[in-house]
Amino acid sequence: MRPLPPMPHPSTPDDAAAPFADTPFADTPAALRARGLRFPERVEVSSPVCYADELDAAYRDAGNREELLAALNELLEAERAGARITLRSAAETDDLALQRLMTDIHRDEARWCGVLIDAIQSLAATPSTRTGAFYERAMAVPELGARLALLNRGQGWVVRKLQALLPRIVDAHIHGELTAMLVSHQQNIARVDAQQVSQAPRGPQEGASS
Repeated sequence: MRPLPPMPHPSTPDDAAAPFADTPFADTPAALRARGLRFPERVEVSSPVCYADELDAAYRDAGNREELLAALNELLEAERAGARITLRSAAETDDLALQRLMTDIHRDEARWCGVLIDAIQSLAATPSTRTGAFYERAMAVPELGARLALLNRGQGWVVRKLQALLPRIVDAHIHGELTAMLVSHQQNIARVDAQQVSQAPRGPQEGASS
């Protein structure tokens, strides 16, 4: 009788697992590193406080923009009034020096209207088309000297408005233009003051006989 062949020994659990012992699970850190990938062992999560700060900043920026636009439009309406006052006043006098002064100021006022319109449009807004109520108030004064004194008070209002506004403007171009506008108004105030002094009635010379 032919002898039976020896029975093969069953594989041990360790032998069965051996072919897979060095094969890491597909999404373990070791498996990812083996394929040259980096396992994000620590995930950074943005703090809700950061989102709140960003949202607050956005609201602040929006509020500042609206305030700036309101101030620029108010100045535009005032400058438009000044341009019309000086144009009308220049046409009402035969004094060549006064005509020249009014024409110069009119050109300045018209220029600043353009600057303000450009600034407002650069903020993606529509400039006001209105003329400030100061125009009607000034033109209701028939005497030219008194009207110029009132005009100078209006110029002074613009100066104070610009002085308060400039520290809050971060746009370098707008800040530079409004600074030039401020200086121009201060110079024109001085010119009108000098003209008013030259036109003031003079009393009798000191020491003159009566």
